[in-house]
Amino acid sequence: MEKIKILWVDDEIDLLKPHIIFLEQKDYHVTTCNNGDEALDLVRNNIFDIVFLDENMPGISGLEALEVIKSLYPGLPVVMITKSEEESIMEEAIGSNIADYLIKPVNPNQILLCLKKNLDNKELVNQKTTMSYQQEFRNIGMELNNRLDYKEWVNVYKKLINWELRLEKSSDENMQDILKMQKEEANQQFCKYYESNYKDWLNQESEETPIQSHTLLKNRLLPKLRESNKPIFFLLIDNLRFDQWKILQPMIEEYFRVQDEEIYYSILPTVTQYARNCLFSGLMPLGIKRKYPQYWRDEDAEGSKNQFESELLGEFLKRFGMNTRYSYHKILSLSAGKRLVDSLPDLFDNDLNVIVYNFVDMLSHARTEMEVIRELADDEPAYRSLTLSWFEHSPLFEIIKYLATRDVDVIITTDHGSVKVDNALKVIGDRATTSNLRYKIGKSLNYNKKEVFAITRPEDFQLPKTNVTSSYIFARKNDFLAYPNNYNYYVKYYRDTFQHGGISMEEVLIPYIYLKAR
Repeated sequence: MEKIKILWVDDEIDLLKPHIIFLEQKDYHVTTCNNGDEALDLVRNNIFDIVFLDENMPGISGLEALEVIKSLYPGLPVVMITKSEEESIMEEAIGSNIADYLIKPVNPNQILLCLKKNLDNKELVNQKTTMSYQQEFRNIGMELNNRLDYKEWVNVYKKLINWELRLEKSSDENMQDILKMQKEEANQQFCKYYESNYKDWLNQESEETPIQSHTLLKNRLLPKLRESNKPIFFLLIDNLRFDQWKILQPMIEEYFRVQDEEIYYSILPTVTQYARNCLFSGLMPLGIKRKYPQYWRDEDAEGSKNQFESELLGEFLKRFGMNTRYSYHKILSLSAGKRLVDSLPDLFDNDLNVIVYNFVDMLSHARTEMEVIRELADDEPAYRSLTLSWFEHSPLFEIIKYLATRDVDVIITTDHGSVKVDNALKVIGDRATTSNLRYKIGKSLNYNKKEVFAITRPEDFQLPKTNVTSSYIFARKNDFLAYPNNYNYYVKYYRDTFQHGGISMEEVLIPYIYLKAR
């Protein structure tokens, strides 16, 4: 292995000979010089892994040399070493993107720790992460063999996402593959659990029943509205998975403190027209159709199926005796987002402001349909990275930053998640059968009963029928439903795309975050 190359620049370099001998005994290669001019020549003509730079030297000062080095090689770590503890010098050095800041006199162990932190850090973190997951792998496996309740399933999912995010930074592909297999096993067990309990959950509310789409506002938002004396902004980001929330969290935490982080359970089908309508109405789909037929659109109806969310929210608030001043905004484009940013000052007289932001859902659809997006979001880490990049430059982030300057509470949530599919299942249906890849509704569906979760009596699951003999089927895990016609073409087209509507941890277990301004 090639030695790490250090450039040490100090006008009293001879006094540092013991330190240099110490580093060379640790197998580092150290080049020295005693002035800024020579240092810049050495940097221009040699390759170094890190530079130790004295701040106070005759001629070109350390700060001046630092500025030139960073202009030549922005990624080269530079450690500033100084006798001065003046705050202004520290601030200038830190503002110039130094790797570290040491005060003289330095001892050899300080220097060694600095090198470990800046050069060996990634490898040390990789090793520690791999070892930690190896230990946790067995614990998670034992948990999956137990009869988990809905809270324990949430904890297992959080653990898996935590390891997924940590291991994706690692170069250990074997560990990543092992985690992928464990996640697939967990998804298989979760589907069985969800299917076994889902019907009972819909017919009771108790400690044994998770918060679901249609009970979320009643159990979480209403108590906040009743106790809060400040405006609440309810931000629903369509199709936001828990792992996507976790990569957005550090940016948001610069402005807000996470007061509560929960995961709730989406209803079936895990798609906008069902889950989001249920969320805002506080009713299951069949309940909406019966109580507010003017606001429900069946699958075979023309046009948007979720165009009455604001009205359903108003009816929900009335049913619970809430005289709430509220606004509702649905953002489907960049220009609409910018207009909302401009109009934010007008919203603070309301008790509740609901903002539905549709980018993540559009991203998952665009990834299916546009080759360039597919290439940019080739896998799960890239998909998360694209979400982060969008958010950083989005009007939604501008909204969050502006809200942080006002005395408000903020809720971030979603209506469902999505899962990357790669296994096709054959389904036969008539022309009226729905086209979604993760669920189908039809009157004459032909399928393998072992491969899907079938609901032949929709009313038992509080789902509406499009005709007397309608039934629903749902794909599990990473499966998707394809017709025999042009089967190979459609399987190739949709494999490795992000879809929703069925049963998986990624679609069902979704975030509900309560934020308070810092």
